Amino acid sequence: MKNPELVILAAGMGSRYGGLKQIDTVDDYGHIIIDYSIYDAIQAGFRDITFIIKREIEEDFRAVMDPHLEGKGINVKYVFQEIDVIPEGFSVPEGRTKPWGTAHAILCTLGTVEAPFAVINADDYYGKDAFVKIYDFLKNAEDGEKYSYAMVGYRIKNTVTEKGTVSRGVCTAEGGYLTDIVERTKIGVRDGEIYFTEDGTDTVLEPDTLVSMNFWGFTPSFIRECTDRFPDFLREGLKTNPAKCEFYIPGTVGELLAEGKAEVKVLESVDKWYGVTYKEDKESVSTAFRDFAERGVYPKGF
Repeated sequence: MKNPELVILAAGMGSRYGGLKQIDTVDDYGHIIIDYSIYDAIQAGFRDITFIIKREIEEDFRAVMDPHLEGKGINVKYVFQEIDVIPEGFSVPEGRTKPWGTAHAILCTLGTVEAPFAVINADDYYGKDAFVKIYDFLKNAEDGEKYSYAMVGYRIKNTVTEKGTVSRGVCTAEGGYLTDIVERTKIGVRDGEIYFTEDGTDTVLEPDTLVSMNFWGFTPSFIRECTDRFPDFLREGLKTNPAKCEFYIPGTVGELLAEGKAEVKVLESVDKWYGVTYKEDKESVSTAFRDFAERGVYPKGF
């Protein structure tokens, strides 16, 4: 078995945040959120990390990350997600600048990532336990009659911000396995209630609703599935929403579940999510990381 790899989604420019949030410091020691994820990943056993970024941010991104990665004993690779990486016969709509989404980011790793791998967002803090659980799953992951995948599931009450809306995959599980997932792109908090908005209608979500934070465990079969399914996505998406349609991981997983091609084990986490979706989030995130240092959850200046 190949040692599991970690794939970090870092191609977003942070449009809602107003800057390159992936490399904004969040504590008193110059750490960024990715540093915490990498520390936790290494402690869990990961030694190979692939960053998915836009080519245009490579210089700024590596100027920050390369010094942070020195001496960690890990193998680091970079993959570029560009909007012109599309199948033959398709063209990028005029004026489109938005990336094609997280599942498109995954297909960009074809030929680079060839072992079971975990996927995380660069700008989310997931907690130590999540990396241990996903690594333990992946080190024995092998496709059988169905693809063998996993997802770290969080309770929605631990994953929202009062500063605006967020996107989450709202999940249904049975017997410890995912049965359905729906991407909700406008989840917010109002008057103490969590809700999502679709077609102008608000729907309340229970605080313990299971959601995906884009922390997945896949075998390489998922890269092939994303590659094979992207043309069908484009045919539909370019008709309905050419400027903004996105090819999401949850949508692709949902299709595989519906077709009976994959099973997805849910690895539950009780940890609280921290992230800087909006500039206003930074203060509370920095406070949380200072508290981690004071309590010895992480070594100071690791």
